[in-house]
Amino acid sequence: MGEKVAADRIDLADRERYRRKLHDCLVGLRRMLAEKRFDRPRNLMGLEIELNLAGADGLPRMLNSQVLERIASGDFQTELAQCNLEVNITPHRLSGRVLDQLAEELRTGLGYAERKARELAARIVMIGILPTLHASDLTASSLSANDRYVLLNEQMRAARGEDFAIDIEGVERLVSRSPSIAPEAACTSVQLHLQVTPGRFAAVWNAAQAIAAVQIAVGANSPFLFGRELWRESRPPVFQQATDTRVPELQAQGVRPRTWFGECWVESVDELFEENLRFFPPLLPLCGPQEPLRVLDEGGVPDLAELVLHNGTIYRWNRPVYAVAGGVAHLRVENRVLPAGPTVADVVANTAFYYGLVRALADQPRPVWTRLPFAAAAGNFDAACRHGIDAVLRWPRSGRAGGIAQTPAVRLVRQELLPLAAAGLDAWGVEPADRDHYLGIIEARCVRRVNGASWQAAAFHHARRQGLAREAALAAMTRRYGELMHTGEPVHTWPVAWPVGEPTVPAQRRAAPEGA
Repeated sequence: MGEKVAADRIDLADRERYRRKLHDCLVGLRRMLAEKRFDRPRNLMGLEIELNLAGADGLPRMLNSQVLERIASGDFQTELAQCNLEVNITPHRLSGRVLDQLAEELRTGLGYAERKARELAARIVMIGILPTLHASDLTASSLSANDRYVLLNEQMRAARGEDFAIDIEGVERLVSRSPSIAPEAACTSVQLHLQVTPGRFAAVWNAAQAIAAVQIAVGANSPFLFGRELWRESRPPVFQQATDTRVPELQAQGVRPRTWFGECWVESVDELFEENLRFFPPLLPLCGPQEPLRVLDEGGVPDLAELVLHNGTIYRWNRPVYAVAGGVAHLRVENRVLPAGPTVADVVANTAFYYGLVRALADQPRPVWTRLPFAAAAGNFDAACRHGIDAVLRWPRSGRAGGIAQTPAVRLVRQELLPLAAAGLDAWGVEPADRDHYLGIIEARCVRRVNGASWQAAAFHHARRQGLAREAALAAMTRRYGELMHTGEPVHTWPVAWPVGEPTVPAQRRAAPEGA
């Protein structure tokens, strides 16, 4: 979905042609797999971060086009809502000082973007969900001025046929309805890409699915939406419900949501693309000029444009990616689990933990997914989203006894997964000092039981105890988060208490209900 799409009108003939071309794309992909027409191993990784724009008062600012105009860099792009940006980091080889290189590039890029945003009285906030967002901030009129967002919104509304409903029971309960997909824009994430060979794809994807819950447990950073304290990582349920084209009757029939964890381990990448065609009606039936099978017959490399576009409207937490670069096709696993933030150091620590752990698990002679039922991995993901750093997860026991044990996430990470992640980073050839520094941040979070979500919740309740009303406390906490974020110190070191003053909240903003 990263490319511009446009359509004046979509009719039945467009949908029929698109369905045929999707089938041809899948046949073409399978031919390319059988003929081994993919790039050689390159150990390449990539990173994207979605960002929020807020004012000095902590409230969202709908200024992305103006900020992007001032940034004037292709590394920064629009995202769904006008209060969102995305930064893309050039792909790197996973070796040597790659982690410190990533950190330096992020600090430089975000620092530059922050300076440009400040020229418009805005700030860059790297956070899973901006706590001060209201439902009134995310409407169809707040979508970015981009044809693909307008068309996607129209098609998803048509498929749904009624308002999108958000109903989440967490620490508090949130019930909200929207006639557009705009609430999806509340969710800002880090996306980690890893280029893999076809023979390696299944092992890497399965490993990424197995550890998705652990990533969330240590990295949760989205406990609030529309004034309510919900799950420790509220992005997944918000995103699923904000993009759910199923009316209740279809949900009752077991129709899959467009945002989902999945339902089984895989043996080949084409299984996931086949699922796309089997389970999900196309939302954007826009056909490219290529005929993929003809291109293959002539010895060329097809772009599989229809397959790629359709795949971009199905929101797996670990997504398969087909792409062509320099005339050569390659595959990637796109990990979409993590929220943005809190700091560059935290993002790079999460990155190190993911790439190290995926490598180690994919290399195991007896992989974890052969011992962990897929339903347990999905249940772990739900538990980690609900409870964050305090989650208890199901994980295979080590040793000959086997079986599945219930283990606190922090104990699992410290005793078993951090050593594996270190071994995985060694296998990539990452500098040991960088390995130890960034994995040490993950360990410190587990020791102190602190991540972005737990800090946000504690800081919000501190502000409430100082006498601030709910909306004022959220704004004060968000401002404090922004201050600490820009110090660069990782979140487990952040103090919770600080002198809290009553912020000025614009009169046009309706206060969220107090609630419990």
